Amino acid sequence: MTDTEQAAPAAHDDEANAENASANTGGERVIAKRSRKKLLIGLGIAVVAIGIVWFLYETFIASRSVSTDNAYVAGENAQVTPLTSGRVVEVLVTDTQPVRRGQLLFRIESSDQEIAVQQAQANLAQAQRKYGQSLANNAALGAAAGANEAQISTAQANLASARATLTRAQQDYSRRAALAGSGAVSGEELTTARQALESARAGYAQAEAAIAQAQENARSARRQEEAAKALTRGTTDRTAPEILLAQAQLAQAKLDLERTIVRAPVDGVISRRTIQVGQRVQSGQVAMMIVPVGQLYVDANFKENQLGKVRTGQNAVLTSDFYGGDVKYHGKVVGFSGGTGAAFSLIPAQNATGNWIKVVQRLPVRIQLDPRELKEHPLRVGLSMEAEIDLTSER
Repeated sequence: MTDTEQAAPAAHDDEANAENASANTGGERVIAKRSRKKLLIGLGIAVVAIGIVWFLYETFIASRSVSTDNAYVAGENAQVTPLTSGRVVEVLVTDTQPVRRGQLLFRIESSDQEIAVQQAQANLAQAQRKYGQSLANNAALGAAAGANEAQISTAQANLASARATLTRAQQDYSRRAALAGSGAVSGEELTTARQALESARAGYAQAEAAIAQAQENARSARRQEEAAKALTRGTTDRTAPEILLAQAQLAQAKLDLERTIVRAPVDGVISRRTIQVGQRVQSGQVAMMIVPVGQLYVDANFKENQLGKVRTGQNAVLTSDFYGGDVKYHGKVVGFSGGTGAAFSLIPAQNATGNWIKVVQRLPVRIQLDPRELKEHPLRVGLSMEAEIDLTSER
């Protein structure tokens, strides 16, 4: 066989192989194209599914509630301040100690207050005694006025007697003077009659003066009696001004003594105790604080675009990092802050600048917690919380 005859079959085989390779390449391209198409369709379906899920979530779930993890436990901490100054002689509590309302916290030296109480008691007794003396004096003045009026009656009787004596003396003197001209009456008898008349006139004048004096004495006694009675008129031993003043001073002294014993104003936990035995404290000085752990609330800082449907009275569910998600607290929205946190900062933001950038603000929303749940799982002021408000709950 010649070389030409041998080369012809080989060329034929190469052409066949080339055709097979071209066919295989075309098939692979078709398969790759179909795979890309399926992938794009799958991606499209996934995007549509995600969009549907997102739409359903926003429509039926997200729109029903708002949540934030920018929330913290807070409470109305009670400051314990003594109402009197003095040296601390006993401290009965320490930081972290639970206390009940009315429980004794510390004592202040009370020697001065005890002396003040004794002085006030003595002043009250003296005021009561003076009031009793005033009543007795009123009675004495009334008796004296009655005696003076009796003297008027006596003086009037004496005046009537002096008038009768004067009348007889005038008649006797007139008769004797008429008889003296005929010599029937001697000059001595006439002189005696004249002297008797003058004596009767003097007696009558004295009786008139005596009755005038008796009347003046009676009027003076009545004035004194009225003046004395005016001080006690309409009063008793319980309503007399002097007694009331002494009683008020005694009550103030007892109050000052009672204030040397400082008690807890609320239930809670002692915090920030600053006093020691022997230390002198001033009235109004903060000695310690009490955190009312049974009456805590949460200030949840929601973004302003979350608050459009939030209303007071709506229910809220909260969790704490302290206990984890297994412990849930239930509360109610009780109010909104009067301003954002930035508005009440020491240095408020000044946005009147050329390169100002809008920042979404947060507004504190107060959520009151259930006291029963707080009792079962106590919280502390400042702990972080996560809060979710149910926008569909009724007020």
